[in-house]
Amino acid sequence: MDTWSAAVMLFLIMDPLGNLPVFMSVLKSIEPKRRRFILVRELLFALAILFLFLFSGQAVLDFLNVQQETVSIAGGIILFLIAVKMIFPQSGNPSGLAVGEEPFLVPLAIPMIAGPSTLAALILMSNQNPDRMVDWSIALGASWLVSAVILMFSSGFHRLLGERGLIAMERLMGMILVMIAIQMFLDGVANYFTHTAGAL
Repeated sequence: MDTWSAAVMLFLIMDPLGNLPVFMSVLKSIEPKRRRFILVRELLFALAILFLFLFSGQAVLDFLNVQQETVSIAGGIILFLIAVKMIFPQSGNPSGLAVGEEPFLVPLAIPMIAGPSTLAALILMSNQNPDRMVDWSIALGASWLVSAVILMFSSGFHRLLGERGLIAMERLMGMILVMIAIQMFLDGVANYFTHTAGAL
């Protein structure tokens, strides 16, 4: 996986277009100036958490003695489940906040931006190619930056695309993520059989 592909994958998992309604719902009762400050703060919190997992994920896997093939297969399954949820979203309010309550870390930074799926993908990337941490850092920074721009101008994107447009974009991103997930799963299975055959 090259840097560009990694950035696209992380952007799809972060799903900023799908998260727009949640962000707007959480922040709608807060005054506009304060709203922008909260959004910047939550985005920076999320970025710090994402980089923490990118650089510490390999240590966790080494401690658990988990092989690269296992991580690739598990990552493919996780991404596939995320993609299915993007294509067939569930109804309900995921914010978990009372009306007028100001968010802090939860739910905007975690899990809306730095969700378990994004963190799992970062661990997978750092495990597969630990010598390319600069590339992964660039990919993470690029995907986070595009997501941040979309979320900072959430009202404009919402007006431009409309509710149906946002749903269509989220489902399109889900379809692309399905293909990435299946490829990741197949690569993991192929590497596992190659590794097993070589050990015999």
